[in-house]
Amino acid sequence: MPALEGTMSKIASFSLAALVALSLAACGDDKKTGTPAPSTTPSASSSGTPSAPSTPTADPSTGSESVQRTKAELTKALLALPDLPSGFSLETDDPGDEAENPLSSKDPKCKSLVKFLNADQAPGSKVSVTRSFSGGQEGPYIDFGVDAMGDSQKVLALQSSYRAAVRSCKKITMKFDGQGSSAMDVREVSAPQFGDDPFAFRLTSISGPQEGLEVVFATAGVNDVVVSVSIVAGQPGELDSATEAAVGKAKKVLGGKKSGT
Repeated sequence: MPALEGTMSKIASFSLAALVALSLAACGDDKKTGTPAPSTTPSASSSGTPSAPSTPTADPSTGSESVQRTKAELTKALLALPDLPSGFSLETDDPGDEAENPLSSKDPKCKSLVKFLNADQAPGSKVSVTRSFSGGQEGPYIDFGVDAMGDSQKVLALQSSYRAAVRSCKKITMKFDGQGSSAMDVREVSAPQFGDDPFAFRLTSISGPQEGLEVVFATAGVNDVVVSVSIVAGQPGELDSATEAAVGKAKKVLGGKKSGT
């Protein structure tokens, strides 16, 4: 999912001033007053013990037949600036500013997760689109992505691969441009219960120049596509509301049977 892969490259190339602001915000707890993420009615918090994945419900109209999606079609399914609360701005995407392969690990069990997060797009994705927003210097920074996989079974297979990669890896290393590296704790968290086979995890810097920096990710299927959300310097409940809004927009634009809600 581009919202997973692209996020890490962007964070690694953030300016020193931006990263300092994010680190201070992460340590500020309830004192943070940044712009809230897209808000509907939040479900359970995305922290704590992971809940059991909901039973995925694929749209019977698609079956195992491949669905062809265009980039324009997927772009319409992404959340746009008018869908977000006031205070957000659209982040321009300049691939030249992104760090190359910022994540690494000496642990063989982390090989798959590192490969996924350093990639330009999700493995097996036929068409990928992403859109990024900023709520101000202290965040949150939110990336939304939609990947067309062709059919619902490939969506479920990708979700399973991400889940296995996260569960097998405990710690990775992230390199920040001009600042050195930080150890990042990897932990599965309770996924917002929207879409098919929802999954979520969190990366937290536990040492190094960006100790305390936190990034949360959520992915969910909507029939033949995977919707992904990542948030840097967010607050409790924001991943839930952002995921609900992203999945809702994808269902509205691309169609599909409502499930996992």
